[in-house]
Amino acid sequence: MGFFNNSNKSYQSSRSDSSTTIITSGTKIIGDINLSCNLYIDGCFVGNINSEKEVNIGKNGKVKGEITAQRVIVQGLIEGSICASRVDIKEKGKITGLIESEELVIEAKGIFEGNSLVKTNLSEETLKSEDIKIDLDKVEEEKI
Repeated sequence: MGFFNNSNKSYQSSRSDSSTTIITSGTKIIGDINLSCNLYIDGCFVGNINSEKEVNIGKNGKVKGEITAQRVIVQGLIEGSICASRVDIKEKGKITGLIESEELVIEAKGIFEGNSLVKTNLSEETLKSEDIKIDLDKVEEEKI
């Protein structure tokens, strides 16, 4: 079977996020998936992925759809949109579509074709806009 959850205790580390669901090479899945663990895809997945942890697309992995996760690592191909705190495009990895993340890392020979939006913490953005307003007020006072 190409789709399973690694629950063998002898292979897990002591960390609580060590569980990984794996879609192996040669497997094709169409649909949506919601996970509270890591996901590794070396096969083909068409649909939406929502993971509370990390999604890793292996060298043979292909995904078409939307991915929402804490972190996305791409060694294969993604066509669609990604919303994550951090996105890493490794050597020979390719993303075509939209990336919304706080951090985007593209290694040498990694490919990104599309649009990227930088996610920011709302409170930080509010503070920055207030700082700008205060600075502008000071400039206006100095002119008078």
